[in-house]
Amino acid sequence: MPRLEGLLFPSVVDVAVLSVDVGFDSVEVRIKSLAAGCSCPGCGGWSTWVHSSYLRFLADGPIGGRRVRLSLRVRRFVCGDPSCGRRTFAEQIEGLTRRHGRWTERLRATLASVGLALAGRAGARLAAVFGVSVSRSTVLRLVEELPDPAPPAPRVVGVDEYATRKGRVYGTVLVDAETRRPVDLLPDREASSLAAWLAERPGVEIVCRDRAPFFAEGASTGAPQAVQVADRWHLWHNLSEAAERAVARHRQCLRAVTPSPGSEVEINPPSAKDVAEPWPRGYRFADRTRTRHAAVHALLAAGHSRRAVQRQLGMTWRTVKLLADTANPEDLFHDQWQNRTSVLDDYKPYLDDRWSEGCTNAWKVWEEIVPLGYKGSYQRVSAYLRRKRTSPRPVAAQPPSPRTVAGWILRRPTALSESEQFQLKTVLAHCPELDALTRHVRSFATMLTERQGERLPEWLDAVRQDDLPSLHTLAAGIDRDRAAVIAGLTLPWNSGVVEGHVNRIKMLKRQMFGRAGFALLRKRVLLAS
Repeated sequence: MPRLEGLLFPSVVDVAVLSVDVGFDSVEVRIKSLAAGCSCPGCGGWSTWVHSSYLRFLADGPIGGRRVRLSLRVRRFVCGDPSCGRRTFAEQIEGLTRRHGRWTERLRATLASVGLALAGRAGARLAAVFGVSVSRSTVLRLVEELPDPAPPAPRVVGVDEYATRKGRVYGTVLVDAETRRPVDLLPDREASSLAAWLAERPGVEIVCRDRAPFFAEGASTGAPQAVQVADRWHLWHNLSEAAERAVARHRQCLRAVTPSPGSEVEINPPSAKDVAEPWPRGYRFADRTRTRHAAVHALLAAGHSRRAVQRQLGMTWRTVKLLADTANPEDLFHDQWQNRTSVLDDYKPYLDDRWSEGCTNAWKVWEEIVPLGYKGSYQRVSAYLRRKRTSPRPVAAQPPSPRTVAGWILRRPTALSESEQFQLKTVLAHCPELDALTRHVRSFATMLTERQGERLPEWLDAVRQDDLPSLHTLAAGIDRDRAAVIAGLTLPWNSGVVEGHVNRIKMLKRQMFGRAGFALLRKRVLLAS
């Protein structure tokens, strides 16, 4: 059977467990050191002269849901070197205690790991779950006390910016593209800072970056021997923005896919049943009238008189007579609604003409028909125009937006539906500039997906021959960074892993609720990955 101290403290030597007391919610373990002596922390001399001893209480990680407290018998030794300033000193057990510490090294490492994963507030809540009362500030302090990782020597480095305060303060994150782990954080995004970092690491062979000028300048200055690789996603994103601007300049050509005025469609046209029934089912008035009509005729068929029906249903004599004399309830709707006359009937053609001209203001048209002899109220005119406003009316089809057409151009032809392919062909047939734009975009897409970077000069020359100012601007920017763009369209490296770590930095910042100073943020980014 293994020794108990080997189970409780597998990484600690020279420790003996004297007893274990298990309570309802806690465990107390009494231990002592078995070392023959101890080294003086002042002069380093070895001493076996015991001066005295005392009890020291340490908190350890929970066992079985119970809090663990260690009762350690600590010896105080006398330093035998007369020149040493210390007369006595207390022993420290390696891997278990430290000066002025109230936790074991194992519990301290556990809380630091919790702080790396969850930061202060959430880390303190999790620590309370397993029986350790600790403040959020203490959790963050444990994280800050962790040693920095060993400085790496990456061969392929990805560089990108992250925001400490979006739009105001930015920093630089550097990632080893081969191991996919962050290697360092810089407090700014200046070219000089990146150049100094790269100069200290002459083993860098490839730098993956976006097309930001400060990263290009910093990489050229700090690592002139490295190959700079422009990220392919950023290249395609720049091309998509230029394509959308080009389509917007020719938005008049998009009307070619608009149907003719005679092909207007009506929104929610009325069904044949709705035309046949002026009050279709679902209207409160129509349903109530049908229910009353059925009840009256059922009582009359059972032999009741009209007076008896009036008393049983609580209706007036006039209502019972009207329902009893009508064989079909729909006849009541025609009589009471469609055949009703109004003082507005003579002026409805004028109102319809003004509505067609675009005048939808009820007060204005009411003022216009009053001099024509209208004696009714303004509310009747307003109700008539309100019915016209809410009734189904034909609308003309709108041409597609520049963003929609740009999306058709940027997508694979096989990914478009038949309708989208037909509309795109119609637009390109009426606009030679957009047809040329489509050819250039698809040619660039082939270069990007098949990594044919050697074709880039040919593509730039072809772009400059067409009247596409937005693509000319893009080509000028690519030409200034031609070597990096050719490498990005040829080599397999990209900045995808860097973008993932930028997104992770956003999550880490939000976890710390505004307490993410640069030192703490750097520690979490480098150690919690």
